[in-house]
Amino acid sequence: MTDPAAAPAAPPAVEVLSAEKTYPNGTHALLPVDLSVREGEFVTLLGPSGCGKSTLLKMVAGLLEPSDGRILLWRRPVPEIESTGHRLSFVFQEATLMPWARVQANVRLPLDIARVERAEADRRVRDALSLVGLDKFAGNLPRELSGGMQMRVSIARGLVTEPTLLLMDEPFGALDEITRNKLDGELLDLWQRQRLTVIFVTHSIYEAVFLSNRVVVMAARPGRIVDEVTIDEPYPRGPEFRVSTGFSRYAKRLQDSLLRASGADAEEALA
Repeated sequence: MTDPAAAPAAPPAVEVLSAEKTYPNGTHALLPVDLSVREGEFVTLLGPSGCGKSTLLKMVAGLLEPSDGRILLWRRPVPEIESTGHRLSFVFQEATLMPWARVQANVRLPLDIARVERAEADRRVRDALSLVGLDKFAGNLPRELSGGMQMRVSIARGLVTEPTLLLMDEPFGALDEITRNKLDGELLDLWQRQRLTVIFVTHSIYEAVFLSNRVVVMAARPGRIVDEVTIDEPYPRGPEFRVSTGFSRYAKRLQDSLLRASGADAEEALA
């Protein structure tokens, strides 16, 4: 299958231009960051807690304002994304479902807020649930679903607005390894079928290698980018890729990069 990120002429979907973040209490969460994500690319932000991964993702989403610098989506400021003909969705670490509402109502929530006509909203809900394999569970309550199924509902809610940019903040971090691996595979299938641009946050080296076109390695104190690694392997990627020599080589490269960054942090703390 052709890699959707392979076309060199693809325009940048996301441009982070010397963007940094300092909170009102003086915490310097993120040093100036420069990052470009091509349309159709799957980019993962990898690093330890406190390195600014989620802060950077929320700035791309427009949920946080950078203290300095700029962020552009399809060459326009973040609030103007709809003028480009594109939309973004954000999937959080937790499923954050309404426990009293059935699956279809949880998925329909963004459309209800946007006052989308009910027949059109119901069609989109059906399509989104079908994409994540939950069309038979539309009438269930969240408590009747497994943790993995609840995260698929959350992803469906992200897809129901028909986004072209999907931002995901450690969505599978709380799941067991078998479920997590399964959802990683399903996510890659969705990414390719829907021709999405994805920025994904994780602590897991192995998840980063499996999913990504490119892994951006971040370090803390304060948050910053310390390395970028292109995962030059074809899609689709199945279980056999996880036990290949290529997979191990990329994992070792990322592990070494994180260890170097941690060593630099320790030296700075002692200085």
